[in-house]
Amino acid sequence: MTEFDRKDLRNAFGRFMTGVTIVTARTNDGQPVGFTANSFTSVSLDPPLLLVCPSRKLSSFETFSQCSHFAVNILADDQQAVSDTFACYDGDRFERVAHHAGPEGLPLINGASAQFSCATHQIIPAGDHCILLGEVIAFEHRDAGCLGYARGAYFTLTQRATAA
Repeated sequence: MTEFDRKDLRNAFGRFMTGVTIVTARTNDGQPVGFTANSFTSVSLDPPLLLVCPSRKLSSFETFSQCSHFAVNILADDQQAVSDTFACYDGDRFERVAHHAGPEGLPLINGASAQFSCATHQIIPAGDHCILLGEVIAFEHRDAGCLGYARGAYFTLTQRATAA
C-alpha cells in the first residue's frame, strides 16, 4: 500500500467544498450527543437514505456506532459558533446551543437550514471512521443560506454574493 503524509492528504481532501452539519443522537441513558461533520451525503430517494461518517476518535463514537436513530442538522450560514461548539467544546454542548426534541426524541438544532431524523439503516466499519447510513423518517427545511467549509475555513454563499 502507498504511504501518504497524513497531513498532506487531509489538506488535499480539504480542497473539496462541503456543507457543515451537526449529527446528533441519544446515549442509551438518554443523554444528547453530537458532533460537527462535513462528511454528509444524500444516497438515495427510494428508499430515502443519507450517510455520515463519525470518527473513531469521537468521545461519542460508541453511541453513533450502535445507535438505532440519529439526526443530521445542516447548519445555516449564521451558525459558525454552533459548528465550533460541537467541534471543539468538551463540556455539555447542548447547554450552549438552542435545540429541541424531534422524532424519536432526537436533538434538533434550532435555526438549522435543514434537519433529517433517521432510523439507522446500516453501520459499516471504514478505517478510522464508520459509515452510518440512515433512512430518513422525517425532515424539515427552510429558506436559509448554508454554512460551508473548505481549506480549513468557513464560508457562506451569502458572503460571496455580497462580495460580488
